[in-house]
Amino acid sequence: MKAAAVILAAGTASRYRAADPTVATKLVARHGGVPLVRRVAEAALASRARPVVVVTGHAAAEVRAALDGCAVGFVHNADYGTGLASSLRAGLAALPADAAGALVLLGDMPDVTAPLLDRLIGSFEAGRDAEAAVPVHGGRRGNPALLGRALFAPALALTGDEGARRLLGRARVVEVGIDDDGVLLDVDDPASLLAIAGRGT
Repeated sequence: MKAAAVILAAGTASRYRAADPTVATKLVARHGGVPLVRRVAEAALASRARPVVVVTGHAAAEVRAALDGCAVGFVHNADYGTGLASSLRAGLAALPADAAGALVLLGDMPDVTAPLLDRLIGSFEAGRDAEAAVPVHGGRRGNPALLGRALFAPALALTGDEGARRLLGRARVVEVGIDDDGVLLDVDDPASLLAIAGRGT
């Protein structure tokens, strides 16, 4: 199966920037010495997923600079201010026609790993009539989600700040048990980044 990856990196990060106005976007804040969005991109590039497409919007130049040298493609979402759905639409529309599915990664989840992404792809492949695959930790669904091609058209019809959660509620989903709570952790503000950084200490 050919699975692509879409990294959503277009948001305004208003909560983070309110707490730390020195950064253009939280996605260039560093975790382990590496910008958040680059950690996500490197995980995707180390997985089976191809191509890896990054959706930019707010602070696009800074996001691109943070990904300098990464073998990713870019698509710019000029409508990023309308919410998450516009970025999801832009990313999916940029994928090749032979992509049977797409991992949808959030650019502010730095502890997602390549082995996790490959497990999602493998579980989707093995799932009979599966339309999606999601990681589950402690009984909670996390991210990223893998959307099968059957969900692309409904996803392209989403609007506002709605992601794929509603679609997954109606789809045939393979749930993949994950021991690592990194699938539940994203960065909203500097305090949450510090908390994630302190997990291994």
